[in-house]
Order: sequence, then C-alpha cells, then structure tokens
Amino acid sequence: MKADVFNMKGEKVKTVELPAEIFETQVNIDLMHQAMLMQMANARLGTHKTKTKSEVSGGGRKPWKQKGTGRARQGSTRSAQWVGGGKIHTPRPRKYTQNMPRQMRRNALRSALSAKASEAGLVVVDELVLPEAKTRLMAQALNLLVGESSALVLYSEKDQNYEIISRSTNNLPDAKLLMASYLNIRDVLNYDKLIMPLKALDILKANLV
Repeated sequence: MKADVFNMKGEKVKTVELPAEIFETQVNIDLMHQAMLMQMANARLGTHKTKTKSEVSGGGRKPWKQKGTGRARQGSTRSAQWVGGGKIHTPRPRKYTQNMPRQMRRNALRSALSAKASEAGLVVVDELVLPEAKTRLMAQALNLLVGESSALVLYSEKDQNYEIISRSTNNLPDAKLLMASYLNIRDVLNYDKLIMPLKALDILKANLV
C-alpha cells in the first residue's frame, strides 16, 4: 500500500510504501473488540466501596426491648432498613484486570490500523515541526491536514520539538498527542484520523512487524 506524504501546510511532497504486515492485514472485529474491552477494564480503579452494618458508626444499643412494644423487633439502628444504616450487596473493592497475550494485542492493533488505512483515515506527514508553541498554529496545521475531523497525532521521541507540539495540542478538544510507542487500540478507534510522521512509522515497524 502506498500513501501520500504531506507537509505541515497540507501539501503533498512524496509517496511512501506502507508495510503490508501492519496496514494490509485482515480486519478481525472480534479480536479488536476483545482488546478494546480489556483496555477499558484495565483502566478501572475498582476502588468503589460502601459501608456495611459492621462498618457504620453507632447502633451499639438495642433500640427497644424485644417484646411488648407492638413494634417490629430491632437489634440495631445501623441495620440496612434504618436511615444511616449499612448497605447490603453493594459494590466492594475489586480488580477488573483482564489479561490478553501480547501477540493477540498486536494483531488487534494491526487490524485497527488496517481498518483505519482502508477508510482513508491515515495521514502521513514528513515531520511535525512548529516555530513556537501556539495552539492557533497547531489548529491551522490540523485543519489543513484533516479538516474538521478529530485527530490522533503520533510522535516518535520526546525531544525539544515534542514539548512545542505537546503544548500546542493540549488545548485542542478534538486532537491528542501520543508517543508512537504507546499506540493503543482505544485511541486508534476513538479518533477519525491518525496523523503519523515518518519517524513514527519507523517505530511502528519496529514494534508490530
């Protein structure tokens, strides 16, 4: 598969050959779905918790005697039926972590990238360079490259220019800057376009081929 390479002005400068092992694989929707669920599950903290009858304060004394009052028998004002009482069968701290073999995760990412490339959602640029850290400049560049579509912008390494690109992208609601080595299926599927510099393409080749 060949792809056009653009500069920051949206002008075509050359053509590059994309590796077929990454961008021309068979799209496995079930595998992509499994990887997506795993990533979302692993992002959950699992710190939800409510107090049971034994954990809420108070209620040490029996509200009234067992018999003779005409009222229902009660042992504590901290029981679940009382206001301020403990809770029953409510969330407790737990782990939602799911495991998935590395090769399956890589295949899922290859499928997502192949689907993105087949839908014209891949934009290859020669390099990402801005003269200064200005949100306006980054917004203009993205508008020339992807129009009004949301964009996931990849970068190869954290150098001095990375800080400029990062500060220029942070305030854009429809764009996200991500290191190429951290590319994941959730970000690929959540954005309309994937902007990939040539140096980031080399990192994908090293990690996925």
